[in-house]
Amino acid sequence: MPVSPQQFREIFGTFPTAIAVITAVDEDGEPRGLTCNAVCAVSASPPLLLIGVDKKSQTLPALLSSGAFVVNFLAASGAETSQVFAGKGQDKFAGVGWEPSAVAAGAPILTEVALAVAECRTEQTIEAGDHWLFIGRVDGGTVFHREPLLYCQGAYSSWPLPATV
Repeated sequence: MPVSPQQFREIFGTFPTAIAVITAVDEDGEPRGLTCNAVCAVSASPPLLLIGVDKKSQTLPALLSSGAFVVNFLAASGAETSQVFAGKGQDKFAGVGWEPSAVAAGAPILTEVALAVAECRTEQTIEAGDHWLFIGRVDGGTVFHREPLLYCQGAYSSWPLPATV
């Protein structure tokens, strides 16, 4: 018998994960976004990654229709942004510095709080339980060399950058 949804969350909450804000543009050209910790590399050649998006997400229609998205891996300064994009608020982008991706159909790049960004075009979508999985081809990206934001057992933390030689 499978574990309960609560047990599943407890199991996966025991180890630290990176936090990302996934962004896309809807059919009206409006930016949409959600906080996500279900991001993983799939392939280096070609460069592919995977994100998991809840079927109840208000950003899901934009992801499905746009065919492109940006994974904004958050820096330590992005904890508040993570909270905003985890909610159901209407104007999540108010007060957040961003610029449109030239590679990912205008999806927002969160320039002020990103550790790194991966600009993706959707290669495949897969329905899996209560989520949709998106496999994206990484066609662009940037690294900002900031301290990463981590999430573990309901709390945020950061990982100090190693001293450079």
